[in-house]
Amino acid sequence: MKEMSRRNQYFTDSVIRRMTRIAIANNAINLAQGFPDFDPPKEMTDRLAEVAATGPHQYPITMGAPNFRRALAKKAGRFMGRTLDPETDMVVTIGSTEAMVDTLFALTNPGDKIIMFSPYFENYHAQTIMADCEPIFVPLVPPVFNFDPQVLEDAFKQPNVKAILICNPSNPSGKVFTREELSFIADLCIKYDVYAIMDEVYEHIVYDDNKHIYMNSIPGMWERTVSCSSLSKTYSVTGWRLGYAIAPQPIMERIKQYHDFNAVGCASPLMEAAVVGLEFPDSYYKEFGDHYAHMKKLFTDGLKDIGIPFTDPQGAYFVLANIGPYLKKGQSDVDFCVKMTEKVGVAAVPGSSFFREDINDIVRLHFAKKDETLYEALNRLADIKKKMC
Repeated sequence: MKEMSRRNQYFTDSVIRRMTRIAIANNAINLAQGFPDFDPPKEMTDRLAEVAATGPHQYPITMGAPNFRRALAKKAGRFMGRTLDPETDMVVTIGSTEAMVDTLFALTNPGDKIIMFSPYFENYHAQTIMADCEPIFVPLVPPVFNFDPQVLEDAFKQPNVKAILICNPSNPSGKVFTREELSFIADLCIKYDVYAIMDEVYEHIVYDDNKHIYMNSIPGMWERTVSCSSLSKTYSVTGWRLGYAIAPQPIMERIKQYHDFNAVGCASPLMEAAVVGLEFPDSYYKEFGDHYAHMKKLFTDGLKDIGIPFTDPQGAYFVLANIGPYLKKGQSDVDFCVKMTEKVGVAAVPGSSFFREDINDIVRLHFAKKDETLYEALNRLADIKKKMC
């Protein structure tokens, strides 16, 4: 048999999804893969029940159902502060993951380089390799996860840099980039003629005085920015796999081509039901944010009581916890997470799957769960030192 592709030798299977499988096998509380255990808005599930009987059930228009795109243009445009054309500025994708892949293929050629911050969501590295591109990693320094401006500009100065990929609010660090930081990055993008690919799926999950700023709202950046997002987090429908990309027409025409031949289209019934959510008033997003602030406080207060060190997230729904006090000599964070799932009954993601740096004492936990789930997880974690001995 002839040799198969060499690309995937540079990345493994998803550690996050692997930890979910281990959690299921051990009947553990899954704080590894970030999905909620509470229901989506009732208005959306009620509409889905109606659509199950009435349709649509056939292929949609490739770029997305027209009523879905119209609703998305109004909702996203309202928060971005600009008028979006549903015909030219967007495409509906199978989750934000497909939006990111389509964007990378649309913008890059083999051998191009993509800048990304470390820690980073594990998909980014694999997606970059699949596009035959080379990642350049710039550290976000704990505990506040700031970047060194000179190190970042040095990355932009490298030959064949095509784009910078940014998750904002950030998975896994919880960093929310300030307007000043985004403006600095924007100036570099313009100076060195680089695209900005933004993963903004946590756009409505920010805490305290932090504010999510859309990169495409920074002067000079609409023309070179792709905003990728989804309904997964905002409406608690991770399994619906409805994502989208927003970009100016010249870029969007390329993205649409890859979407067309890669996915054909998204699920017609789900798009129809999701229109209800896209038309929610602003009060929904206020209540949604308050709910996540409540879950964050419940979980982080519990970690403080237990004595597990962690970094306080500014956005998203993840906590990076320090497991250094519980590691045995020579034990890897991957082995620790497997053992913690088996012995403590709580699943986490080893930090080494997010950091390019040599990090072995951090795990990622998520708190998008019902109160009773979080209380039970904290109850189990309270005995972590004894159970991990």
